[in-house]
Amino acid sequence: MQNNRNYFIAIALSVVIVLAWQFFYMNPRIEAQRLAQEAQIAQQQAQAEQQATSPAATVEGSLPAGGAANAEASREAAVAKTARVAIETQDLAGSINLTGARLDDLKLKEYRETVDPTSPIVTLFNPAETRDAYFAELGFIGGENAGSVPGPNTVWTAPTDAKLTETTPVTLTYTNEAGLTFNRTISVDEHYMFTIEDTVVNNGTAAVSVAPYGRVTRYNKPSTPSIFVLHEGFLGVLGTEGSLVEHDYSDIEEAAVTNAKATGGWLGITDKYWAASLIPQQTLPYESRFSYFTDGQARFQADYKNDAVSIPAGQSTSVKTLLFAGAKQVPVIDAYEANLNIPKFDLMIDWGWFYFITKPMFHMMDYFFHLVGNFGVAILLTTIVVKLLFFPLANKQYASMANMKRVQPKLEELKTKFADDRMGLQQAMMALYKEEKINPVAGCWPVILQIPVFFALYKVIYVTIEMRHAPFFGWIQDLSAPDPTTFINLFGLLPFEAPTFLHLGVWPIIMGVTMWVQMRMNPTPPDPTQAMLFNWMPVIFTFMLGTFPAGLVIYWAWNNTLSVLQQSIIMKRHGVEIELFTNIGKLFRRKPAQTK
Repeated sequence: MQNNRNYFIAIALSVVIVLAWQFFYMNPRIEAQRLAQEAQIAQQQAQAEQQATSPAATVEGSLPAGGAANAEASREAAVAKTARVAIETQDLAGSINLTGARLDDLKLKEYRETVDPTSPIVTLFNPAETRDAYFAELGFIGGENAGSVPGPNTVWTAPTDAKLTETTPVTLTYTNEAGLTFNRTISVDEHYMFTIEDTVVNNGTAAVSVAPYGRVTRYNKPSTPSIFVLHEGFLGVLGTEGSLVEHDYSDIEEAAVTNAKATGGWLGITDKYWAASLIPQQTLPYESRFSYFTDGQARFQADYKNDAVSIPAGQSTSVKTLLFAGAKQVPVIDAYEANLNIPKFDLMIDWGWFYFITKPMFHMMDYFFHLVGNFGVAILLTTIVVKLLFFPLANKQYASMANMKRVQPKLEELKTKFADDRMGLQQAMMALYKEEKINPVAGCWPVILQIPVFFALYKVIYVTIEMRHAPFFGWIQDLSAPDPTTFINLFGLLPFEAPTFLHLGVWPIIMGVTMWVQMRMNPTPPDPTQAMLFNWMPVIFTFMLGTFPAGLVIYWAWNNTLSVLQQSIIMKRHGVEIELFTNIGKLFRRKPAQTK
């Protein structure tokens, strides 16, 4: 039974650690984060009530720090308060605030807040006067002879009939007292990329210097704290050859991060499915910073500042900045990286440590989705491909099991012979394995090697927006969310909700049954501890997976079913008895009475 012991230990180490981590550590941590966030929101509201000033901006050091806000206005009132240019594209709706030329009103037309098709569309950006403010802004820091340059409170001029669409860019203008004219042309594609080209014309009599800056600012963290497999917060690739930089909100609350000077790259703030990222002109050096401010209105900010540019009298200069603001769709992000030469832009999606497995797995599932039109079916087809890839290893695993079963009588003899000598038993067993040319851990390798595949699939289902609100069949309308049914209320027949820790839907139960059947394919281990693990593992996993994404539970149930079929075929080929029905029968067979 050594092979069985190794097999179960491998399973326990590969999966129980992950599930136990979430169940015993992450759930309390998430709850603590939620309470801390509620306290922070209460503090922000108290600060807002003490504020009586309109949004204003200051320059802290060499970078824009943003402004304090009286964040009490409703979204509708805040949008109506200032002159604006409408935005209407295939995927976006909103407006540009002419005060600051700020993008602070943006909705994602292709996505809704819930699976209900009548629910509101997702809102990404909100004005600075609201409690949930989130916006992007570009401006200038004035140098020698520059006068008042465009900043957060600058009122730009736009044509009266201006409207930003995929085919109609908008040009804003501002002229200051020093004779500088700023022309800002804003364009947008059919998805989520804005192009902002600023041209500064010096009509004065002396040379001037200005330094462009950009910032993404938000007041609050995401309302639902993420779990450990997902990064939400600040991120960027700073420099053409730079690596991904990530900082959680909590990290920046403790200490701001000033990044090394770089040329090329991008930076911003990401949520699970949405992001706002600034892509400075790739040929100009810049300084960047991730900050948390508490002066007036508490806020998080990712910003950068280019080096100052000197503009002689009668001359002009231009700078082009890109702004991504929208949904992190894999093909869209990949296309931006390739077509706009944005370094490592695909890392905006949190593919995780097993990037080299996770992303190809997504593309496989996406291929099957476009083939069959259902991501749930795509998961089933992907599972079949994975099983085929691991078939040679599985064949070796079950061949090892056959060899272990062949020498089982000799192992029992050794156990009798060395009943009171554990060390002697271990040495004798190793000698027997060597004599019979058996590797007792050979059966563990297929399980161990499938651990990255399991994590990769988990990431694909949990992180990619393509899985969000993706239906399967029947009651599963969102593969990225847990099975909504639960046995506590008889799967919806009784009119009350079950406690979270007792949430157990139909698919987790199906998964538990398939896991139980798979484990009954092998003899029950003679060791009492191993036998207890053997019997209770399906029950523990069933409850732990009750709160996991339905897509992952469906994968696991289907994978177990395929494993039972695969093991049956391979063991039959090696002449090994399939003990499934024998083991099940033992559970219902009355044990003989103990003789006194």
